[in-house]
Amino acid sequence: MTHHFDSDVVSAVLRHMNGDHTDDNLLIVRAFATEAQGDITEAVMTGFDGDGGVWTYTRDGAASELRVPWPGGPITERPAVRSEVVAIYDLACERLGVSARPHA
Repeated sequence: MTHHFDSDVVSAVLRHMNGDHTDDNLLIVRAFATEAQGDITEAVMTGFDGDGGVWTYTRDGAASELRVPWPGGPITERPAVRSEVVAIYDLACERLGVSARPHA
């Protein structure tokens, strides 16, 4: 059964991702979306649960949704969210052939 995080946790993570990591959101969507990567112009993280993250993105003026499963498998603890988002970012960089920045 999919774990659902408290709304306060979800809000805090989304605020952080959409406030501090807008370029990372776009990079993740461009790496994992099935459409042509260059046409994707905007991406925001809109949710997550124990199975993966969700991003909404704009391509040619139309909004679409992308769900990316956590690379390490299902999670149930708040600290694991950061680890899994970082893992998705690293995979996105690898898929797109760009250098990942160091993680603090």
